[in-house]
Amino acid sequence: MIKGFKRGVDCIEVVCGTTNKAYGDYVAKLKINNKGEYFVTCQCSPRCPLDSVTLEEFEKHAFKEGSGRWKSNIWVHYENEDRVPLWKTPLLKYYTHQANVANWKDAALRKRNFHRDEFVRCSRCKKERRFRLRSRPEIKEYHDALHNKSWTCSLWPYQKITCNDEEERPSLRASRGCPRASTCRGCLSCYCKGCIKCRFEDCNCQECRDFMLYAEP
Repeated sequence: MIKGFKRGVDCIEVVCGTTNKAYGDYVAKLKINNKGEYFVTCQCSPRCPLDSVTLEEFEKHAFKEGSGRWKSNIWVHYENEDRVPLWKTPLLKYYTHQANVANWKDAALRKRNFHRDEFVRCSRCKKERRFRLRSRPEIKEYHDALHNKSWTCSLWPYQKITCNDEEERPSLRASRGCPRASTCRGCLSCYCKGCIKCRFEDCNCQECRDFMLYAEP
């Protein structure tokens, strides 16, 4: 029996993971629905924002970007055997390539206009909190927090936290989701200087005003 195996009405769920030689195991939950779509929710830390992403994105989050060998890199636990790669398990019989095409296309489109994760410092405790910039609403939350000089941990949008909660480990903060290199500090692949996705008509900050006035259509 695979560890963490659960059967729902329209999906199955198992515990999975991948191993980074420098940082250890990244444990997650793999959900496979009745359409054959694969979704991974990372549990590498209590407040990891990686939720319902593709297998490829989970690889990159674990510092294994560029390999694309998720069938070998992602493993599950059996009762009598640890770290069995997916290709050796019966789970692959549920995998339908056509069903996952939309997921891969969505990931590819995000790369074309990619916004890496950013951090906002609490005005009270000075701890940094991660913001995941994958959608326009998420970017707006970060944008508002960044321009709020009295922003505190209690306003973090993902879940209820306080200043007493620990911030992410430095090794995790180094990974900001760049599609080129996980520890990238800013490149053309992940750093956006301004686009319609991250600039807002109803915002009065200088960046948004300049973009709306001078950006080319």
